[in-house]
Amino acid sequence: MARYDLPDEAWTIIKPLLPPEPATPRAGRPWAEHRKIINGMFWVLCSGAPWRDLPERYGAWKTVYNRFNR
Repeated sequence: MARYDLPDEAWTIIKPLLPPEPATPRAGRPWAEHRKIINGMFWVLCSGAPWRDLPERYGAWKTVYNRFNR
């Protein structure tokens, strides 16, 4: 687990609060994993780095940024 990643205990509390991922694929790209996106948000907020410096393990920086702004 990386420095800013959510521990499993915190994730079990947060997961039911998030919208379910679509069961059937829609047009466009499939949804990125919620946990990966949230960990990416924490990485940017805690590190103070710009969104474009987000490590690839959290997904595309633009995806994380767009979900943060929703």
